[in-house]
Amino acid sequence: MWDRPDLLDRATTALYVLAGVLVAYGLVLFVVHQPVFALRHVRVTGDAAHVTRAQVEAIVSNEMKGTFFTLDLPRVRSAFEKLPWVRQANLRRRWPDVLEVSVVEHVPLARWGKSALVNTHGEVFQAAHDGKLPLFVGPPDSSKEIAIQYQFFHRQLAGIGATPVMVQVTDRRAWRVKLDSGPVLELGRQDIEGRLARYLAVHERTVGALNRRVDYVDLRYANGFAVRIPELKGQKWNDGAPIIKRKTTKSAARVGVQLRPEREGAAVIKSAARRISEQSRPGLGEGAAVIKSAARRIGGQLRPEREGAAVIKSAARRISGQLRPERSVGAA
Repeated sequence: MWDRPDLLDRATTALYVLAGVLVAYGLVLFVVHQPVFALRHVRVTGDAAHVTRAQVEAIVSNEMKGTFFTLDLPRVRSAFEKLPWVRQANLRRRWPDVLEVSVVEHVPLARWGKSALVNTHGEVFQAAHDGKLPLFVGPPDSSKEIAIQYQFFHRQLAGIGATPVMVQVTDRRAWRVKLDSGPVLELGRQDIEGRLARYLAVHERTVGALNRRVDYVDLRYANGFAVRIPELKGQKWNDGAPIIKRKTTKSAARVGVQLRPEREGAAVIKSAARRISEQSRPGLGEGAAVIKSAARRIGGQLRPEREGAAVIKSAARRISGQLRPERSVGAA
């Protein structure tokens, strides 16, 4: 090698180049670390309603180590995304000394348990919120599924003026929805959309027409549903209707305005008709027959209740003209 001048020249040239590169690299490192290139401004953009100045200052103080050229952007981005309300943060350097932070915040959709929230993407996050939100209850991995179902329930129930305030799914995937008006809808595990659709189709002329507080609706039946009415709890029942004391005409009026279910009014009227027909006065049997016929129509729901009530009132007026002491017989 030493007797090959051309090889020695090449080696020397390579060493000079390497030394030049090292010197240049060192010079670049020295320059980029100079305070003259420090980032002096942080500009937060986007919908940052919950990001406070104190939080930004804390990140700048603890995480922003370096200059315009040496700042560790992934580290700073991670620090912003750890803030309670920040879902995503995008960082960009602006020459000569500005760091732009574009923030996308969580939009709360519901509460998850006692302290967490669920955003519109079905993601659970920890943040404080004083506003009114529905409650989601379910297994740890079900928040996204519940969020999707909640949107469906919200759209469908708006048709009857109701809003879900609680949506629950059990470990066995059974669904339950509580409405702002009080009732809990038990939907079960199968055909959730179909069961809700059947309920909504008949709500106005069934539950909506009761004029009673309903606290539970079981929709897990193939061709109908069951309701629980708290105020009827503990009453004595006879032939499917509660035992009450009312005159025939008042019972007819109550059936007409649908203050009680039709079967209740029909049972009262039938009882009055039977007791009237036992009297031996002329005309009473005819009136009792009319009442019985109307009661059968109401009980079977073959005609609207108001029509049956009108027939009963007419018969009751004819009977009342022939009742003296026996008028009390018309009471159920």
